[in-house]
Amino acid sequence: MNPFLSEYVTPFQIPPFEKIEFKHYEPAFSIGMKEQQDEINDIASNASEPTFANTIEALERSGNTLDKVSNVFFNLVGSNTNDDMDALAVKISPQLSGHNDKILLNKSLFSRIEILVNKKSSLDLSIEQSRLLDETYKRFQRSGANLDEVSMERLTAINSSLSSLSVQFDQNVLKETNGYSMVIDNAEDLDGLPDEEIRQAALLAESEGEEGKWVFKPTRVSMYPFLTYATQRDLREELYNSYIQRGDNDNEFDNKAIIAKMIGLRKEKAALMGFDSHSEYVLDNTMAKTPENVNELLNTIWEPGIEKAKDEVKALQDLISSEGGNFKLAAWDWWHYSEKLRQEKFDFKEEEVKPYFSEDKVLQGAFEVANKLFDITFEESADLPKYRDNIKTFIVKDKSEKTIGIFYTDYTLRPNKGGGAWMSTFRDQSKFDGEIIPLVVNVCNFPPENADGVSLLSFEQVETLFHEFGHGLHGLLSEAQYPSLSGTSVTRDYVEFPSQMMENWAREPEVIKTFAQHYQTGETIPDALLEKISAAGTFNEGFATTEYVAAAHLDMAYHTNLDEIKDIDKFEDNALSDLGLIPEIESRYRSTYFGHIFAGGYSSGYYSYLWTEVLEADAFEAFKEKGLFDKDTADKLKKYVYSSGNTDDLMTQYVRFRGKEPVIEPLLKKRGLN
Repeated sequence: MNPFLSEYVTPFQIPPFEKIEFKHYEPAFSIGMKEQQDEINDIASNASEPTFANTIEALERSGNTLDKVSNVFFNLVGSNTNDDMDALAVKISPQLSGHNDKILLNKSLFSRIEILVNKKSSLDLSIEQSRLLDETYKRFQRSGANLDEVSMERLTAINSSLSSLSVQFDQNVLKETNGYSMVIDNAEDLDGLPDEEIRQAALLAESEGEEGKWVFKPTRVSMYPFLTYATQRDLREELYNSYIQRGDNDNEFDNKAIIAKMIGLRKEKAALMGFDSHSEYVLDNTMAKTPENVNELLNTIWEPGIEKAKDEVKALQDLISSEGGNFKLAAWDWWHYSEKLRQEKFDFKEEEVKPYFSEDKVLQGAFEVANKLFDITFEESADLPKYRDNIKTFIVKDKSEKTIGIFYTDYTLRPNKGGGAWMSTFRDQSKFDGEIIPLVVNVCNFPPENADGVSLLSFEQVETLFHEFGHGLHGLLSEAQYPSLSGTSVTRDYVEFPSQMMENWAREPEVIKTFAQHYQTGETIPDALLEKISAAGTFNEGFATTEYVAAAHLDMAYHTNLDEIKDIDKFEDNALSDLGLIPEIESRYRSTYFGHIFAGGYSSGYYSYLWTEVLEADAFEAFKEKGLFDKDTADKLKKYVYSSGNTDDLMTQYVRFRGKEPVIEPLLKKRGLN
């Protein structure tokens, strides 16, 4: 029996992971696509007059089997993949693209939707139903439903190619990352590294058949501690370059040709849709609306950011000189000397805070924040189906003890997991055909357990946990009627607002004290150390702002450029040079491993983190004014942000929460750029 082809007989109808085998995926995809196509044909050929129920709601109902298999398969390709899964992803992605185009380019179906839009005022729709009709119409229109047959055929081919290229790009980055190891066999080359980082490197070496040696990989968990503490400058350079050269080594995993093809295809698609550039096409469906608005925001932040970064360069260069160094600060030196400067200015080391941030305690701290704000609880359950043994499952309940969702945490770094951190769902929330609770997962790449069996986090990783938890809450607290409007189904430049909002509580001393206990002694983090963390809050902010805005600018440069791009490295160099990026800082992502824009749906959208930071910095001012857990403010935040999904205009929802539109001043203050 194929588990995807029948109802899940499991608690909360969670996918029965232990019964799902690789052989089940492809047949379920085939059957799921056929089932949905039959459903679409029935809707499109319905002889009855179009109604909201027989057209829009029927469309919402379609594709159940396909959703079930897609949600499991693509989640596991990201977090628990293997060669067979990778190969099937390459094979199935263009098929799914073609299937979706068949639906979205169905003229008979689109004409029914158009009829409903034209008589919307007489349909007596709720606000959410009106939003669903508008969003459905826009989705079809933006997918090319108005095009002629020849253009539709070309658009379908473009979408299929882009889908395949995106998967290949992502797999190349993972293979490049896993394929490089810096092997150290001389203990003297480990000088400066903390004992725990040395132990983890020895375990990594052992796992790669290099017993008695130490291995470091181009992943943030492995690389950043080495760049920060290792005194061997040549080795820091080697490891750093292995990271920034991923996808740019002129080998079988090189991504430059893929990027050039994708950029060309995106331009062609935008032209088919009547736009001058890919950015104009993408941004037309966002809060930002135009490339000019995005660039105005980036420039507003860039100028004070780069000036602060130049001051930081001078301070670091002075430090190098004071130590007798006769070399110019380079990008691979930044972590090492900025950590030294932090210690000198604020008298604490990053390693000093880690013992207070055990992964389990930080997660419980996040749960407590959610409980105080939103009256929900997280109850761990070992009996729920899960796709790996070392992940955790929680039943989420509201204050009346009603189960509102299931929450998975998959935190530990491993080779078959994509880099970075993200939130996803195995099922979205809806109230359409009965109450469907969401199945939400947070995936991160945190350090493995230490010798005491505890994973210790840096403060940056604490913020990452709270960030992804914010996305998780956006999915868990959703109260939408229709699945396509629920949870995180919002524009790219709004979806990061609920996640970045949650980071604010991770920075508040009052909150930190609730979860920051020394993993060995149980001692609460000392006030003196908290004060040092707070004092250093905007330390290195010039660097952080500059590397981020550089990446966002690179994204916009690719997608507003109207000429053919033949040399990816040259284009990147010119774009960053025109911006004024200094040589001591690299863009946060170089093109060949910039998965957000070439494998993750953020093309012309990487600016979104900054756009939504304007929202969250302004929004958090309400809690600063009234109290971190002010009940009235928290209730509004829940109702108009975390629970409302895309059920109404997003700025309207923000104004209902905040009472006004956001201003940029709180962001500048938060980043120390005012």
